[in-house]
Amino acid sequence: MTPWLKQANATSVRLQMPDQRELIRRAQAGDQQAFTLLYTSHKRRIYSLCLRMVHNVEDAEDLMQEAFLQVYRKLHTFRGESAFSTWLHRVAVNVVLMSLRKKPWRETSIEEVAGPADTETPPPVLGTEDELLTHSIDRIALERALGSLPPGYRLVFSLHDILGYEHQEMAEILGCSAGNCKSQLHKARLKLRKVLREQAKPEYMREAA
Repeated sequence: MTPWLKQANATSVRLQMPDQRELIRRAQAGDQQAFTLLYTSHKRRIYSLCLRMVHNVEDAEDLMQEAFLQVYRKLHTFRGESAFSTWLHRVAVNVVLMSLRKKPWRETSIEEVAGPADTETPPPVLGTEDELLTHSIDRIALERALGSLPPGYRLVFSLHDILGYEHQEMAEILGCSAGNCKSQLHKARLKLRKVLREQAKPEYMREAA
């Protein structure tokens, strides 16, 4: 484990956070304390993303740390052309997808991990509110339904509906078009709706089906 990670995991006191651009510049120059501060400020969101992808606490922790190790090694390549959080999430997504595919260092597209297209679903109506998902108050049921989705659908749903990324930001993270993100999100919502409806049925009706 690298010194910055030991220091970050051992730190229990909230530190005053300097300007992030200054932190990045210092971290790129080899300042380990600056990188520790970047880690501290972003680790919750990266862990949350990993957890929603793999639904396993230990695996999510391992993937989160692996993502930050990759960031630590590649930080010198960050040029500020996109937001640091977008770049960081892109690294984390690649780490998780490579882990899910069990083929290290292979770029995996969102279409591959989402699974085959559902030919029975109607053409997407993009940009409309999904009332069933928006007004679902049973968080446990929603988490269970989310866990039943293919990893690609879980990813786009988590990035947009949970973490709040816009479609263009998601496209930068996932390396695809904004239109593709919208399409995958629509399919994810359709599948979630179907699962939530099944969960809402009485048990005897589910068994009969």
